[in-house]
Parts: sequence; structure tokens; C-alpha cells
Amino acid sequence: MRILIVEDEVHLAEALTQILKKNHYSVDAVHDGQTGLDNALSGIYDLLLLDIMLPEMDGIMLLKTIRGEGIATPVIMLTAKGEISDTIVGLDCGADDYVAKPFSTGELLARIRAALRRKGEVVPEDGLKFGDIELNTSTLKLSCKGKELKLILKESELLELLMTRKQAVTSKEQMIEKLWGFDSEVEHNNVEVYISFLRKKLTFLNASVRINTIRSVGYVLEAMP
Repeated sequence: MRILIVEDEVHLAEALTQILKKNHYSVDAVHDGQTGLDNALSGIYDLLLLDIMLPEMDGIMLLKTIRGEGIATPVIMLTAKGEISDTIVGLDCGADDYVAKPFSTGELLARIRAALRRKGEVVPEDGLKFGDIELNTSTLKLSCKGKELKLILKESELLELLMTRKQAVTSKEQMIEKLWGFDSEVEHNNVEVYISFLRKKLTFLNASVRINTIRSVGYVLEAMP
């Protein structure tokens, strides 16, 4: 799942980025409201961590703008203790939650999971299940019928995306935007290579789950009977 951090304190944004990446989220961080708005309007993010006090455009205006554009991405406001009144305004404008600075890593991760659950995403703390396979997103281990093997990070992220989308078709463009970012130079053949790797590993595990190609559309995960 991809998270956008909009935070003008560069050191805090860098620390948050590292924490979230260690917990297997894909992360982009920007440091002003206008750039944050441009990114948020792309629609590729599963959640926004949004500071209130930002240069160029404050967090409240950013939030109002994306909600006005019909973007329902969950938003957690990052607020200093002296900004409680602004926090109330943010909640009234469509924020899903807020975390007061300074905050603990555990609290932030729990609030992220809660916000994504309210969105309707599958957000397990340890693993995902689909058909007869199970992916542990912490250890990157894929298991089936008592056998397991370890994936590399991008394989795990790609399989997680397919598993959370269940039987919805996912295009190569969506995969690139989610896993590498909308401004990435990654090409379609990179996705094809990782899909090939995953198919071989599913075959090795003798899984009933298959990654099917929908010609000119994308890929879908299906559990064969």
C-alpha cells in the first residue's frame, strides 16, 4: 500500500519514511502543500499523512481541495499540541483521524491500520491469504500446503497488491504507480519480469492460485478449483 507524507519538517518526514518502509509500505514524501496537492490528485495513494502548517498551501486547504475533487483517500492529520482548533477544522473538512506530535511509532502504525480498515482494505498485521497461499508481509515468506519460500521485496509488494485487490484486474500502469511511483521511469517489461518470477514460485509451491493475463488490460489473481 502506498502512503504520501506531506510534512515540511524534512527530518521528521525522512524518519517517517524509514519507519513506514520498514513496515512494508511504499512511501513518497513531499515538503510543501502545493506539491502535496499535485501528488494527492494523482489518486494513486492509499493514505495521506498530512501536516497542518505547510508552505505554499496549508494542510486544511489541501484537504478541502482533494475532497472537493471527490478523492476519498483516508487522511491522518499530523498536528502540534497548539493546533487543536485547526485539527477540529480538519476533521470537519474530511480528515479521518489526527495524531498529535510528538507521537509514538506504535500509535501511528495502529492509526494507519485503522484508517485503512475503515476504507475497506485488507490490512493484516502479519499476512494475507488468498486461495491456498499465504503471504507474510513482515518476513516476505510465501507459503502453501506446508511449503514456503522467501520473496524479494518487490515480488512481495506486487503479490500483496494483487491479493488485496482480490479478483479485480490490475493494469501494469497501476502496478508501476503503486510500487514505484507515478514519476518512475520503470517500464512495462519490468512488471512482466516480476510477474514471471511470481508465477514460477507459485508453480514451485504447487499452489492453486494463478496470475492470469487479461490481454491489453492487466493481471488478475485467481484461485483454481
